[in-house]
Amino acid sequence: MLPIICGRAAWVFQEPNFDIDLIVGVDHMKTQDIEVLMSVCMTDYDPKFPKDVRKGDLIIGGENFGYGHPHYPSCRALRAVGIDAIIAESFSPGFYRGESSNGYPLIECPGISGIVKRWQTLSFDWVAELLTIEETGQKIQCQKVPQKSKDLILSDGIIGYLKQVRLPKSQNINVDN
Repeated sequence: MLPIICGRAAWVFQEPNFDIDLIVGVDHMKTQDIEVLMSVCMTDYDPKFPKDVRKGDLIIGGENFGYGHPHYPSCRALRAVGIDAIIAESFSPGFYRGESSNGYPLIECPGISGIVKRWQTLSFDWVAELLTIEETGQKIQCQKVPQKSKDLILSDGIIGYLKQVRLPKSQNINVDN
C-alpha cells in the first residue's frame, strides 16, 4: 500500500528552476553527516525550519523543481527532518530520476505553487491522483504518477525493488543444466 500523504506545506517554492542544492547550501554538497545536514536544512530560507517541521510535512515546488545537478544531500536532509514528499508543478528530469529511484514520493501538480499557502494541510489520494487542501476543501487534479515510480516508493527505492522483483526470479534459475 502506498504511503499516506497528508501533511502541512512546510515551504512553497514559487520560482521556476529551483536548484535543489540550495536546500542545504553548496557548502554541504559533500557532507555525509545527517545531523549536520538536518541542522542546515532550509535555514537560508527560515532559520527555524528544522525545528518547525514535523514528520509528514511536504515541500511544494514550482516548474522544473530540482534543477541542477542531482545531488542527494538535500533530499536526505529533507527526509531526515520529516518531509514525506515533494509536490511540484514539474520536476527536473535528472532530479526526478534520482529521487524516484530512492523511493521518494514526487508528485507533479500543475499550478500548485500559486494555490497552496505555507502551513496549509494537504492530502493526496493515490488512486484518484487528487490533492486536497484540507482547510478549504479545494481539490486539485495532479498528473498521473508512473507505475514504476509507485513501485519504487513501495519498495523503498531501487535496491528494494530489485531485491523484490528481480532477485526472486533469478533464484529460480537452474544452473545445473
